Amino acid sequence: MLRRHAFAIAPEQVSSFMQAVTLLGPRSMAHIRDAALATLAPSPDRRNEFEAHFRSHFYGDARPSIQGEEDEETRIKDDGGAREQENQTTRQEKGGELSSALEQLSTRDFLRDDDKLTAFRRKLSSALPARRSFRTVRTHSRGKLDLRRSLREIVSADGDVPTPLLRRRQTVPRKLLILIDVSGSMKLHTADYLKLAHAAVQGADRAEIFTFGTRLTRITSALRIRDRDQALARAAAQVDDWDGGTRMGPTLLAFLSVPRFSAFARGAAVVILSDALERGDHADLVTAMRRLSARAFRLSLATPLAGDPRFQPATAALRAILPDLDDLIDGSSLSGLTDFILSLARPAPAASTIWKRVS
Repeated sequence: MLRRHAFAIAPEQVSSFMQAVTLLGPRSMAHIRDAALATLAPSPDRRNEFEAHFRSHFYGDARPSIQGEEDEETRIKDDGGAREQENQTTRQEKGGELSSALEQLSTRDFLRDDDKLTAFRRKLSSALPARRSFRTVRTHSRGKLDLRRSLREIVSADGDVPTPLLRRRQTVPRKLLILIDVSGSMKLHTADYLKLAHAAVQGADRAEIFTFGTRLTRITSALRIRDRDQALARAAAQVDDWDGGTRMGPTLLAFLSVPRFSAFARGAAVVILSDALERGDHADLVTAMRRLSARAFRLSLATPLAGDPRFQPATAALRAILPDLDDLIDGSSLSGLTDFILSLARPAPAASTIWKRVS
């Protein structure tokens, strides 16, 4: 229940809560409440909401309405068993005019079109940036002496010195994390982005995909289905906030607040597909981008607005996050995005350097 209402509850906290209840007896409901407060640790500003959910769950009380709950709190959905919903008629609307902080729930179907991503899927695994793993493999040259196995060989050979055994650290591809904006202002590009995400999951062993608008949803499991149409249909059923408003900063902070999700970004190539049209105060967005940049190997923002030759990162939000970005690129075409992702292993000047030069 707490996770459904955007409380960040880690698995270790669940285990600690159950252990605390066991140690306390429990002899009363007060013991269970105290254990919950001590181990699940709700923030002070959400203590009243926590108490309301506790009474609703354990006492059967009607959960009181919490001021601003639907508008302010970001809900997180992690590949849950979403049910099929009827497709709603889409509205004829234009790009940036739809950027808002209001939540609007809807579903979407994705129609089949030509598969342009086969080459991208085939090349992705070998093209991603690589890192040295702590695991080692045997090698015949240019490695470090495997002393333990070498001594074992010497003992088995009655003291003769055989060829020394060498090992080296493996080189493995870095994780790829793609965050897709599904708000109304990105409506024209969402279908292509989901096809790109499906190809990425099929081509890379360690790709993770999330959507965000007014809520945060992990759709990686759905996109592991090999058939693209089935995968996109499953993803469409899981995401509840298609074509609604935008709360980019709060949803990214919600992503970082869940330890398991935050771990996906550590050392990863992070690509955010969004126009970054954040309405109102962008302080949460700046905080989230700074934290993502600190965790990620490379943080990239692909915005379809950059497809216009006159584009400049002139909004307050873009100016504020530009120093934290490694790349700010055109996200208006699939071919451009696939080429960019396949080039992530190659070094490039920081986004702030490039855009200052363009300005």
